[in-house]
Amino acid sequence: MTDSPVEIERRGDVAVLTIDHPPVNLWDDELAGALGAALEELEENTPRALLIRFEGRVVSGGVDVSQFRRAGSADAAAELFDFLLSFTERLEALRCPTVFAAHALTLTWAFELALACDLIVAADDCSFGLVEARIGLTPTMGGTQRLAARAGDGRARELVMLAELVPAGQLHSWGVINRLTEASEVADVALEIAVRLAEGPTAAHMATRAIVRATRDHGVAAADAITVGIASDLFETDDLHSGVESFLTDGPGHATFAGH
Repeated sequence: MTDSPVEIERRGDVAVLTIDHPPVNLWDDELAGALGAALEELEENTPRALLIRFEGRVVSGGVDVSQFRRAGSADAAAELFDFLLSFTERLEALRCPTVFAAHALTLTWAFELALACDLIVAADDCSFGLVEARIGLTPTMGGTQRLAARAGDGRARELVMLAELVPAGQLHSWGVINRLTEASEVADVALEIAVRLAEGPTAAHMATRAIVRATRDHGVAAADAITVGIASDLFETDDLHSGVESFLTDGPGHATFAGH
């Protein structure tokens, strides 16, 4: 790692964003600045897939709570929370599939960023928590609503209001986490998935994301209303035509995709 708490390494078509901010990857001004710069780089030079991973004994111990003391007033807090939420929104807006790797305890902002990713890979012995209620706050980076979209509103209320740590296995059974593995294998499994996504029809992946989000935000009827247009637009991509020809000529599993 460099002196920056955030580093991006390009591994072919996959960008690996690593956060290493000892001792426990707390969210603070330094980390916010470095992550903002990393997102700007990814927005300007978007990979075919993004993997977010962490160094250290935990993914994150949460937030440097002193920043809430500095906010002081509702107006100042609103400005801070707009800033915090922008990270989640920018991550969700990236035009590539995103994978989050959690090898250990994952609290607050890190869990919220995970929920903004397309897929989550986690160690089977780690825990997650949105524990802001312990200081009289509610999550401000969009975690509550994204958790509700994945697990249901009742489970989101329970997890956030009780501010309890929830085992990864429980979140997997709720449909929040996509893959469970041993902690020692999280990095490899997550990278393997990111590579697979990068090698796939990324335009089709973005279409899938748009349909899922329309369902989340507005319901099945709204998703139906956009599906025809989104799917038919894929006929303007080289990937679909080459994929069809490959299937007809060589059978399934032989197509190669370029992302356009």
